[in-house]
Amino acid sequence: MSYQVTIEPLGVTIDVRGDQTLLDAALRQGIYLPHACGHGLCATCKVAVLDGQVDQGDASPFALMDFERDDGQCLACCARPQSDLTIEADVEEDPDARHFPVRDFRATVTEVEQLTPTIRRLELSLEAPLAFQAGQYVMLTLPVDGGIRRAFSPANPPSQSSTLSLHVRAVPDGVGTGYIHQQLKVGDTLALSAPYGRFFVRDSSSLPLIFLAGGTGLAAVLSMIDDLLERDDPRPITLVYGQRHRAELYYDAELRERASRHPRFTYVSGLSDEPADSDWQGERGHVHEVAQRHFQGSFAGHRAYLCGPPVMVEACIRALMQGRLFERDIFMEKFLHAGDAQRSASPLFRNI
Repeated sequence: MSYQVTIEPLGVTIDVRGDQTLLDAALRQGIYLPHACGHGLCATCKVAVLDGQVDQGDASPFALMDFERDDGQCLACCARPQSDLTIEADVEEDPDARHFPVRDFRATVTEVEQLTPTIRRLELSLEAPLAFQAGQYVMLTLPVDGGIRRAFSPANPPSQSSTLSLHVRAVPDGVGTGYIHQQLKVGDTLALSAPYGRFFVRDSSSLPLIFLAGGTGLAAVLSMIDDLLERDDPRPITLVYGQRHRAELYYDAELRERASRHPRFTYVSGLSDEPADSDWQGERGHVHEVAQRHFQGSFAGHRAYLCGPPVMVEACIRALMQGRLFERDIFMEKFLHAGDAQRSASPLFRNI
């Protein structure tokens, strides 16, 4: 059974199946609703139900509090209609956004590479080309527990439209990442849908670019930087990338090589928990600390793009704002898993 859902303030009405989430239906019909994690953890897709009834689904009680449910709010990535609806979403048009309706794909695993002791790279071949903006993510369906969906950002630029390169960190006791690290092999096929998210470089700005990445947050940033370099974008680019230990600092040599070939690209790496007696000669400290030293505490006159674990992103936001960079010039993507749910809060800012 399908229901009609009117989305305000856009004034558009879409058909939504009873077994379909509000977010999925909107994105598949080319209508953007704010979203991030895609599975009820981050609260980015929170909307108000003005009329009608919904099934709240698996929304985290930390992302959607009981009083918010009682007040008629829901998470569009989890909620399914139980009647015709009118909802109100916080939608703003972005002139730099490209609108690609979400589509379903089949993908074949063509390569599995162990990048670090805890991070694997999957190379997937798609049955049809995928159009996306660098920085957006895909939802992979994994054949465990009846089928679970997990979000991953492609590390390849959009020009490589028939393949996906995904970086997957093993999460302790993680069902999805456990399957990828322990069972997935070359030749296996997977279902996915894409593209999702609004993490992309704003091309209408001519300001120099700062990218701050931690962990596998490097994947989305790699896609964005390689896309900029391929397009010969004239803006200066600085990447500050951090891991805890040297063994986890993957693609370090490749990024240094990129910097040597592209004068406008500066690469700085840092380790936050490397043994003091190691032979590491690079920067030490967390990503935000390394960035503060590199820019001598002042970030004014830049645009910053942040991608990584929530604690890293939040520390970087504080550092950037202390260094005179503010909301309009900061954009982020948090990498959330179920263990992050209790630490996740609703977004404090509209852009970040």
